[in-house]
Amino acid sequence: MPKRSTPHHAGTRKYLENCSFELLCAHWFVQADWQVFTPLFDHGHKTDLLVSDGPKYFRIQVKTVEAGSDELELENKWSGSNVDYVAVFAKNSTWGIIFPVFSEKKRKLKDTGGVKFELKRASFMKAFHSLA
Repeated sequence: MPKRSTPHHAGTRKYLENCSFELLCAHWFVQADWQVFTPLFDHGHKTDLLVSDGPKYFRIQVKTVEAGSDELELENKWSGSNVDYVAVFAKNSTWGIIFPVFSEKKRKLKDTGGVKFELKRASFMKAFHSLA
C-alpha cells in the first residue's frame, strides 16, 4: 500500500486542513443539487465558493476555528468583499455555524445571527436554506 513519504513544510498541514473543509462544503452543495464554482484565486475577493440554484448566486467564505465556547470572537476577514455568507467549521468538533456576513471588525460567534449545524450534509443544508 502506498504511503506518503515526504514531510510537509511548516503551515502546509494547516492550509490543507482548511481546504478540506472548503471541499466538504462544496461536496454537500453538489449533493444537494446546487451548482458550485470555485475561484482560481480568491485573494482579494474572499470568496471560497460560489453556489447557484440557477437564478440566484451566493458567495460563501469558509472559515475554520478550534472549538471552544460561544464567546469565541471571529475577526471579519471578508470586509470590503461581496461575500454573502460565512460558514465556520469547528476543526476539533462535530459542529459548524453559517451566518450572513457582518460589517464590524469582530463579533462573538454567538452574536452572528447564524444557524448551527452538525457536520452532516442534511444539517448543513437545512441551516443554509433557513438563511437564504
